[in-house]
Amino acid sequence: MLYRAEGIVIRSMDYGEGNKIITLCTEKSGKVGVLVRGAKKIKSRHAALTQPFTYGEYVFFRNGTGLGTLNAGEIIESHHILREDLMKAAYSSYACELLDRVLQDEETGAFWFHQLKACLTALQKDKDLQIIINLYEMKILQAAGYGPELDVCISCGQERADEEMLVSPRLGGVLCRRCKHLDPPAMSVSPKTLKLLRVFARLDLRRLGNIDVKDATKAELKVVMRALMDMQLGLRLKSQNFLDQMDKYDI
Repeated sequence: MLYRAEGIVIRSMDYGEGNKIITLCTEKSGKVGVLVRGAKKIKSRHAALTQPFTYGEYVFFRNGTGLGTLNAGEIIESHHILREDLMKAAYSSYACELLDRVLQDEETGAFWFHQLKACLTALQKDKDLQIIINLYEMKILQAAGYGPELDVCISCGQERADEEMLVSPRLGGVLCRRCKHLDPPAMSVSPKTLKLLRVFARLDLRRLGNIDVKDATKAELKVVMRALMDMQLGLRLKSQNFLDQMDKYDI
């Protein structure tokens, strides 16, 4: 059966001597694998369609739920800027790998697709890369069913002053100091960071404007989001390791 779908290339791998297999995140069909014959050949008319982060329209044959075979395609947005800048490429790779690991095959992908599309669009512009990724991480957590409770204590259900709230990555939300004994390693965060986390929880990436965040708040936010991601999803991503190395050497 012939399918036509708009999709974003979240993974591209060599297959055989001259072919590639790409994984697309699509709006209506979720995650789809497509074989692109001859894509590695210099004169291939489909080579550009297999580049990571490429957003395009793909036409492919597919029987059942197996691997599709590309018939034709057209690039809507190449996102070549993301591949040409080391930092943008690193963050874009992380965004794609994260979605690839969390989104199951055939799972309805409309929300995931639009958030990834918005994330890559924002990364291509001169906006704060870390803020974009932290917001994207929050959307991934929420879509996967692990969105943190940030308004009331996750234990007693009481609303407290921000100064009395801790963040518990293990419990998945904020914990008041009276309930700290339930998770002694719960993290102290500034009210500014807590407010920003709440903004992330409510904001759609497609509506992201320019957000000016102080370095101290950004550093704290990064630690909190990494802890939430590690504790709630428990993924080990190659792209995350690369970002860690870039931080280590301050690239």
